[in-house]
Amino acid sequence: MDTFKPAELNFSDKAIEHFNKSLDKRGNGLGIQIGIRKAGCSGYEYFFEFVDEVKVDDTIFEKNGCKIFVDQHSLSFLKGTLVDYSEEGLNKGIKFENPNAKAVCGCGESFTI
Repeated sequence: MDTFKPAELNFSDKAIEHFNKSLDKRGNGLGIQIGIRKAGCSGYEYFFEFVDEVKVDDTIFEKNGCKIFVDQHSLSFLKGTLVDYSEEGLNKGIKFENPNAKAVCGCGESFTI
């Protein structure tokens, strides 16, 4: 990973590689949308979507040819977060190391701020 920037969203090389593979497998798309929404047992959950059209209020991060789109509301909750990809046994997936999260639910799917 390059330099950690606490005022921004940070991505590991493994996360970017995972996103690039997902885009290649899909065959089209401008990038990946990352955000948060109210849901889950703790209040908020992370979400991912493919981006086919740029929204005016999105902040765009680019690393290793991959574009990550984040809306302004979500970015305020994600600043300083490291987005990583991990493989632990049979569990594989994106992990968020979010310094803004005060607690994470038992299932790990949602968090409180």
